[in-house]
Amino acid sequence: MVDFLILIIIVALLFDISNGWNDSANAIATVVSTKVLSPLAAVSMAAAMNIAGAFLTTAVAKTIGTGIVDPSFINDNLVMAALLSAFAWNTVMTLIGLPVSASHALVGGLVGAAVAHGGTAILNYNGITKILMALLISPFFGILIGFAFMKLIASVFANSVPGRVNKYFGRLQILSSAMMAFGHGSNDAQKVMGIITMALLSRGIITTLEVPTWVILSAALAMGVGTFFGGWKVIKTIGVKMLKLQPVHGFAAETSATFIIVGASALGLPVSTTHVISTAIIGVGATTRLSAVRWGVAGKIVLAWVLTLPVCIGFAWGIMKLIG
Repeated sequence: MVDFLILIIIVALLFDISNGWNDSANAIATVVSTKVLSPLAAVSMAAAMNIAGAFLTTAVAKTIGTGIVDPSFINDNLVMAALLSAFAWNTVMTLIGLPVSASHALVGGLVGAAVAHGGTAILNYNGITKILMALLISPFFGILIGFAFMKLIASVFANSVPGRVNKYFGRLQILSSAMMAFGHGSNDAQKVMGIITMALLSRGIITTLEVPTWVILSAALAMGVGTFFGGWKVIKTIGVKMLKLQPVHGFAAETSATFIIVGASALGLPVSTTHVISTAIIGVGATTRLSAVRWGVAGKIVLAWVLTLPVCIGFAWGIMKLIG
């Protein structure tokens, strides 16, 4: 049984790596596409800031650990089914170049595995409602805050030479990209912390849902590794295909997204950093003209978002029936 727990931790960290692999685009797509940083410099910086952000708080980890499934019904098979479902979806979407929400994938995996294990009665509906509201509302904040912040910048620099503005914001974009990576670590790395802590709690190895330091460090490093290797197809989709970005646009999108993500982390709300940065980019692009956004590409991204939850619920349900 101890060996199976070790396997769960390994799969959890692999999921964390896949999360960083897909989500590296969230932090560096804009800074790479605008040529402010080289790809190697960008992923190195993002990996370091992801690790740092993971130590900000454990509030999101506790939400994942108790907010979806009644902890008394959690067992090894349930956790494994949820992880395998989310890991498979993340990996496939990264390989085809589509940004997806690891949060939706993991929540869907936990719900599907839980229903297969004990029916809907073991679900924490209040917690799930809270989580889903945060996941659904945050993209709208991404659009609104991205649009408003870009409008503010445009009004302040209305009489400035565009080339000079972009040179100035090129320097600032290094800071905004670093803070975006920090925000990503503060929210996404915690999801795996919550899963591992949940597994430890179900075994009686720990008695409270306080995240052990070694779990924080392991999740932070795994996220950093995934980010360092970078999902380059996803980076191209967000940073090049969806909208032609200038440094000022990248700064506005990243700063807006960071504000939302760090705020959600402080409140213990898991949000999709992918959804937030993508919608912030759309909001920024819409300040120029709606046609500036390549809506065909945006539509494919949205379709992947919509499919994530039901596919992961179904996949986890099937895995749980096989192994449970």
